[in-house]
Amino acid sequence: MGKIFLRLLKYTSMTLLTILVLLIVLVFLFVQFSPQFGAAPDKSSQLRYEQLPYYTDGKFSNLIPTNMDMSTGKAIRMLPEFFKNDPARRPDFEIPIEKRDSLELTGPVAATRLVWFGHSAFLLQIDGKTILIDPMLGEVPSPHPLLGKKRFSKELPIAIEKLPKIDLVMISHDHYDHLDYGSIQKLMGKTERFLVPLGVAAHFERWGVDKSAIQEFAWWEEAQIDSLRLAFTPSRHFSGRGLNDRFSTLWGSWVIQGAEENLYFSGDSGYGPHFSEIGEKYGPFDLAMMECGQYNENWADIHMAPEETAQAAADLNTKVFMPIHWGAFTLAMHTWTDPVERVQRKAEALDQAIVIPKIGSFIDLSSELKTRENWWVKP
Repeated sequence: MGKIFLRLLKYTSMTLLTILVLLIVLVFLFVQFSPQFGAAPDKSSQLRYEQLPYYTDGKFSNLIPTNMDMSTGKAIRMLPEFFKNDPARRPDFEIPIEKRDSLELTGPVAATRLVWFGHSAFLLQIDGKTILIDPMLGEVPSPHPLLGKKRFSKELPIAIEKLPKIDLVMISHDHYDHLDYGSIQKLMGKTERFLVPLGVAAHFERWGVDKSAIQEFAWWEEAQIDSLRLAFTPSRHFSGRGLNDRFSTLWGSWVIQGAEENLYFSGDSGYGPHFSEIGEKYGPFDLAMMECGQYNENWADIHMAPEETAQAAADLNTKVFMPIHWGAFTLAMHTWTDPVERVQRKAEALDQAIVIPKIGSFIDLSSELKTRENWWVKP
């Protein structure tokens, strides 16, 4: 009986070990060969980056000390809480979305306007240009559908295939909820230029985008495209798509100055003095799209709490701000409406104008920007 038990134990151990080895091999092959992970900047690019004060030993860094100390043990302990099936973390009703027609987005546009797709994705029409900002238009923000949670809404305001010709795609950083491989694949054939942070061009080139269509930016670098003045400005965050490429590409925010309107897009960022610096150099702004969601005390330096979002908008010197990075995905442990509820209260306390438009609605800068309805409240 004892020998049978030992044989069974040995067989079970060998089977488990074989399965573990196979899983490790599969993960390695997936990371190594899946295009989702993009590519690393080449050596010549890295040599150019070495001239920057915020790039050392192959890594970019934030402008001020930023705590990124999430130990493996702590991350493992948090996994059950992160994957907990908490119904408050996503809407329990079909959130209202305004559908857009391709005909509405073609031809001359009288005023600057935006369409929010949820989270941080926007379509912007300004000075005769059609621009997509952080167009994560896929269903799951991860390298594989099984590794993430689906979008809250079943549909987008308009499908990628029905979008008009895109003059510019602007990317803030390479995380999956901002840079989506599937979306870029569908946009390649209808996009003239891609504006990206340093290092991100390597991803696009691996995905088949022609090198001549990609322009990389360092912090404070500007470009003039017809009447548009574009500036890539700092944020307090990080980058990376794989297991060992954290900080290998740059992250940041965007200033978009047209002939009449001046806009700011925060990307992802913890609170810091860069907001005041950007406001002094490029403000005042007519509209600031400000990160407000997916925060937690364990990563407080790289994502703002809602109260910090409202303060950052005030620092920027913007007429009105819009909370973004919420309303589409569950990437943290707070309830799905916590960002908007808290940021509204803080904005009121600061006497800072705020707008919270419905996903898909036109955000028209020629009219008064104000919240028309509390669409996130269950009817």
